[in-house]
Amino acid sequence: MKDYIDNISQLSLFSGIKTEDLNPMLTCLGSYIRNYKKGEFIFLSSEPIQSVGIILQGTIHMIKEDIWGNKTILAFMKKGELFGETFACGNQLNSAVTFYASTNCEILYMPFYKIIHACNMSCVFHHRLIENMVRLIADKNTQLMQKLEIISKKTLREKILTYMSLQAQLHESSYFEIPLGRLELADYLCADRSALTRELNNMKSDGIIDFQKNYFHLLKKH
Repeated sequence: MKDYIDNISQLSLFSGIKTEDLNPMLTCLGSYIRNYKKGEFIFLSSEPIQSVGIILQGTIHMIKEDIWGNKTILAFMKKGELFGETFACGNQLNSAVTFYASTNCEILYMPFYKIIHACNMSCVFHHRLIENMVRLIADKNTQLMQKLEIISKKTLREKILTYMSLQAQLHESSYFEIPLGRLELADYLCADRSALTRELNNMKSDGIIDFQKNYFHLLKKH
């Protein structure tokens, strides 16, 4: 764990905790690190999750798949974000979704039970960890609310524009790079890939957006 401390200390989850306190705290919590290759499944739907995952490197997709095999990307998490906390802290530990490594990933796991139950030493930094985790969970809820806002739109064009608008706000610029490829974006928008490609080209022809691969420029609202 000591080899990862410098990287871990930079994450928002550990804000306000001294670097020299991190290793004792993580040891006390029974934390451990695992690596995944691009394309690996981290947790499958219905598998129990008892630890909160913190992404040290890489990107993870949270996927929901129906009985016919149709899948939707519910959320995508990057370095510094949590995953699995919804199930680890609930009465039902079995995951209702699948977590998938969209890139090579390095994950820090912390047993949730030990996070919420402060150790016998009642460490100050342990309480700070809980406060930071609550804030990150709130951020995740905001991301899921944005997803609901997007897919609630009636047309594919409206879904694309809503997503692009949120990305422009996030980057504070009408020029931005999105973190999803075309197939991933189609899954995120609950759309057919061919229909998405066609609509993006139509929007480009209409002067609404411009793009080159994953780089977009939001020109005007139609």
